[in-house]
Amino acid sequence: MNRIDKLFREKTTNILSVYFTAGYPQLDSTAGIVRSLADAGADMIEIGMPFSDPMADGPVIQQSNQKALQNGMNLKLLFSQLSKIRDEVKVPLILMGYLNPVMQFGVENFCMQCMETGIDGVILPDLPPQIYTEEYLFVFNKYNLYNILLISPQSSAERISAIDKISRGFIYMVSSSSVTGSKGNFSEDQMAYFKRVSEMNLENPCLIGFGISNRETFINAGKYARGGIIGSAFVKILAMNGTETENISQFIKEIKC
Repeated sequence: MNRIDKLFREKTTNILSVYFTAGYPQLDSTAGIVRSLADAGADMIEIGMPFSDPMADGPVIQQSNQKALQNGMNLKLLFSQLSKIRDEVKVPLILMGYLNPVMQFGVENFCMQCMETGIDGVILPDLPPQIYTEEYLFVFNKYNLYNILLISPQSSAERISAIDKISRGFIYMVSSSSVTGSKGNFSEDQMAYFKRVSEMNLENPCLIGFGISNRETFINAGKYARGGIIGSAFVKILAMNGTETENISQFIKEIKC
């Protein structure tokens, strides 16, 4: 069973997924951050694949991408750094990034490396669902790799239902049409959107991402979805406080306490 499915079967509420950029703040930080997040209680971990033009991301994650690339991070090195991660980490691991580096690496080679490394899913915001189903679905299925699809406040009920039908694992529910980044609390319009989607009774569970930065927004996300995804707020912590296990544990404790 894919670890993502196992997580959602065993935990019904307040699932916390945490994003950070591979190769940031130091080139060799990645595996240690994954271990620290898992030990601290993160339910799922999203590892960013650095890209030169991360168009869906705000300034915090953009800067972490630039720094990671300057440090020398690439997909080949990332898979090498994670080659032994499953000896210690049992939570679901997801790679998040953009299609161009995956295409350059080779889609089937990428999926195969994910399977061999123990990666459970991938999030590629710039891969259209239609292209995915027509050209890549069979490859992802071959290696039991889930492609996590996104919906937004502008997604029609028809589109959301269509995405639900081809999704595996969960649906990434983008909270706003802007880029990633901490924005305080959710607006009334955002809460209405969350409610609208929750009332559709989709086959796949949802996690809310973009704008989740503290315990309050995480708890509010959990009222309408199975949990939330934190990215920019955690990347800021890495920038300010470093990668020490104690700092990461304190951040997770403040979100989940």
